[in-house]
Amino acid sequence: IDAFLKESFPSGFQWATSTESFKAEGGWLEDGKGETIWDRFSHEHQAFENQTIDLACDSYNKVDYDVYILRGLQVNTYQFSISWARIFPSGHRGSLSEKGALYYDKLINALIESGIQPVVTLYHWDLPQELQDAGGWTNPSIVEAFKDYADFCFSRFGDRVKTWNTFSSPWVVSHAGYGTGEHAPGIKDYVISSYQVTHNMLKSHAEAWHVYNDNYRKTQGGKVGIALNSDWAEPKNPALPEDVAAADRYLQFMLGWFAHPIFVDGDYPAELKTQIELKRNKCPSSEPARLPVFTPSESKRILGTADFFGLNHYTSRLVSNIDGGCTPGPQGVGDFQESVDPSWPSTASDWIFSAPSGLRMLLNYISKEYLNVVNVPIYITGNGMPTEYGGDTFNDTSRIEYMRGYINEALKAILTDGVNVQRFTVQSLMDGFEGKQGYSERFGLHYVEFENPERPRTPKQSAYFYSQVIEQNGFALSKAHI
Repeated sequence: IDAFLKESFPSGFQWATSTESFKAEGGWLEDGKGETIWDRFSHEHQAFENQTIDLACDSYNKVDYDVYILRGLQVNTYQFSISWARIFPSGHRGSLSEKGALYYDKLINALIESGIQPVVTLYHWDLPQELQDAGGWTNPSIVEAFKDYADFCFSRFGDRVKTWNTFSSPWVVSHAGYGTGEHAPGIKDYVISSYQVTHNMLKSHAEAWHVYNDNYRKTQGGKVGIALNSDWAEPKNPALPEDVAAADRYLQFMLGWFAHPIFVDGDYPAELKTQIELKRNKCPSSEPARLPVFTPSESKRILGTADFFGLNHYTSRLVSNIDGGCTPGPQGVGDFQESVDPSWPSTASDWIFSAPSGLRMLLNYISKEYLNVVNVPIYITGNGMPTEYGGDTFNDTSRIEYMRGYINEALKAILTDGVNVQRFTVQSLMDGFEGKQGYSERFGLHYVEFENPERPRTPKQSAYFYSQVIEQNGFALSKAHI
């Protein structure tokens, strides 16, 4: 591991933090908002201690408060997501809620008045329930609905919003929403649905990008891309060629599934197609995966539809080669097994272990693998870790160590390796609702008192640490330990 790099980031580097609509907004029925799949999920008691998102952090009623704590943090960029059902309660344009759109106007205007650049995600997992009732992302008609929703957002907010993520962590939607079923909408079908969902999200993403490119780019001059989540995969035994190949498959199944069609050739990675074909021949009686096919014109439509490469990254895995048999899901179909290094610090989440050097490796991998054809900058659109709900409320030293490590590895990728990274986003501005875990895992730089109906926010030590990194634009002046 290289020594800590005491240098500055390039001038003009974007320092960001984020929230996601369903994790923070609350106001689940206010002003005509439609029901979402996460409202339904929490009302069906699927989350920790039957917690719901009815009020969450009450950000719907706290625009000024949220912008106030953002100013205190000194970030120059804030990434948030729009709730589709707050603007189109049924998912369709005919159901437009003007009051819902006004909430986002108010937030965007307050950010700009404070000198903070808004970055907007169109879809962070909270599908209108009415669209889910029609099959959600498995129904091809959703492509047109998403395109319409994107069009409305560009026309309404695009005079002020200059960076758009169409989707954030779409892999999680396909994997946890439709594969394992541990997220809303709770569908367990890794054989067919999961792959259909990715297929339709890729098409939806491309249509939104083309709408922007054709109708808004000239007048608004913004950027549209996608925020893909990926771990780094390290071969468990680097001396074994089969472990090296297995680690590559891990990345192709997670990141390549989305990035390869957009950034390389409009189609799924060869490794993914080969593995699925292999399993189809091996498992005639129980096909473990069915990959939809893009027509040549669909591939052409998808390739190159990104003005930047957004990356959400939290952790790494050691990967070894196994025979996955005929079991559906990435490990079974991909013939790999994952583990973690016992030396990596754990977090309150059973899947996030701190392995900062993985970020630098992944940034280099992305640069080589995906940015040869479509040469665009990388934005780190999400990086963070949770602490326990109780825990040491404000003195979150584990988060400070995690951020220090990951931010510094991004700096090494930029200065030492020459990777074009232009933004770092710490997830999250404040504690929020974390899916099945409800409020039991805290990702925030600010502590939210969920027992108090006012939902006060208080900066943790990590907030002071981050504002210091931002103020110095890196680590050139810093003592090794802040």
